[in-house]
Amino acid sequence: MVRLAGGEPLMNHDAPPTPTRPGWGQSLYSGAAGVALLHAIRAHIDEENRDALRPWAAAMVKGPIQAAPKACGLYEGAPAVAYALSFTHTNTAARALATLDRHLVGVTRERVRQAHARIDRGALPSLGEYDLISGLTGLGAYHLHRGHQAELRDTLVYLVRLTEPITADAQRLPGWWTGDSPELRPSPRWPGGHGNFGLAHGIAGPLALLATALRHGHTVPGQTEAITRICDWLDRWRTGTGSRAWWPALINRAEYRCGELRLPGPTRPSWCYGTPGIARAQQLAGIALDDRDRQRQAEQALAGCLSDDQQLAQLTSASVCHGWAGLIQTVSRAAADAVDDELTAYLPHLHVRLYEYLDHQGLPEGTGLMEGTAGIHLVRLTDPVNSAITAPWDRCLLLSG
Repeated sequence: MVRLAGGEPLMNHDAPPTPTRPGWGQSLYSGAAGVALLHAIRAHIDEENRDALRPWAAAMVKGPIQAAPKACGLYEGAPAVAYALSFTHTNTAARALATLDRHLVGVTRERVRQAHARIDRGALPSLGEYDLISGLTGLGAYHLHRGHQAELRDTLVYLVRLTEPITADAQRLPGWWTGDSPELRPSPRWPGGHGNFGLAHGIAGPLALLATALRHGHTVPGQTEAITRICDWLDRWRTGTGSRAWWPALINRAEYRCGELRLPGPTRPSWCYGTPGIARAQQLAGIALDDRDRQRQAEQALAGCLSDDQQLAQLTSASVCHGWAGLIQTVSRAAADAVDDELTAYLPHLHVRLYEYLDHQGLPEGTGLMEGTAGIHLVRLTDPVNSAITAPWDRCLLLSG
């Protein structure tokens, strides 16, 4: 444990924060850390919002901060608190951040050590070993954000190794194939585990980090080959081409064995598991590799989601993780990097759809970043015409590029 010293609202985030569960203060996903991030970004626009930030920042650092390697990731514990603090600019925050960063060096080294030991044993990984939300991809995203060269390099070296094939039950599998169920734990309902494609928990997360790091000049041996291996896998399991292309959220062992999907069509077009997040990761890969064809294919697939009412009808949330806000943020970032203006042209309509959804369905119950109102606020603040876009809060989503 670590001890530290002390737009138009959609919901009243200025009220005193009320804990809802143990660890709530240190949760970027659903707790005080995510709301503190919102207020930190708002402070970039309006200095008066620093007053609103204080109680949420205090809630983050009230009591011991979780820094056990197995119990914290980018969205929980010390990394989550550090990420939120990194967008505040006070002497107190700087001192707290320095303390947290020293602990996160040790957390990352231990997680990397454990991951290499698992590979040496020939065992399948858990999703929590490598994913964005809980695993080393999330920690790597934090170190890239903070400019921690050694920790980022160690994470990239591990991710390169993760992409190398592994053999389980006499079958050759991609190295990221997990024995877990989609619920992030082993289950008899998922014999042989599954291959996960999503940006939140699957291989699109490592792809986005490897590509973004390469784009910014952070390289390790085998990095481009690892990016290519992941892209080849995504090509293998893509259904359709051009604007009709889509990817499954996951496949089971039987589908892998026979080489055919049982899914009849694309799932909801969300950031976390859907084609938008997967396409953005491939767009970043195309940019990093200077592969204009791959970049354009990814952009066409994303545009295809946006023109397909059947896909859009599957969005049943306004949130960042599963819903309209996350789709808007993904499209906004992809449009800024795109080879033409097609994606940009969709953004006004997507904002209208978000507001229509809120008018009819109301607000999420929570205040958090990923499934609550804080995330919706942040997406509204990150509209391309708003100056808040200069604060890349969505690095935790691996969208900023």
